[in-house]
Amino acid sequence: MAEAGPELRFVFEARVDIGPGEHVGNGDGDELDFTPITGGTVDGPSLCGTIVPGGGDWAVRRGPTVWELDARYLIRAADGALIDIVNRGYFRATAEVMGRVDAGDEVDASEVYFRTSPVFRTDAPAHRWLAETVFVGLARDEAGQVCVRFFEVL
Repeated sequence: MAEAGPELRFVFEARVDIGPGEHVGNGDGDELDFTPITGGTVDGPSLCGTIVPGGGDWAVRRGPTVWELDARYLIRAADGALIDIVNRGYFRATAEVMGRVDAGDEVDASEVYFRTSPVFRTDAPAHRWLAETVFVGLARDEAGQVCVRFFEVL
């Protein structure tokens, strides 16, 4: 008998404050940019806290319509525990939509594929479940923040 597909459970949303992005360099067909993470909030039924300033997102452009993302930052839970997050994913859109993004326009989340595969690390007993669970993130840009809704894969 075939197993049913996975179910998802919403656990929290991170609203990540970002600074101006910087161009790092070009490789063979690639472009590397860095965006500093300057703070933010975490709120949801399973985790609340803040984003610790000092992380960043390294983004590699893979052709005209795809960015490969590699963000790393810290969450300080409401109880004071630190949680490390490595959040990799992809931002993809049509050439027309990517042209608007490149021009600095905000686009609706339905016009882009913006998904992440986060991994958490912590030794805090109350939050250890984060380091022992698979998650997916649905991301969007909103008013100068990157907002990621995190879902536990059941």
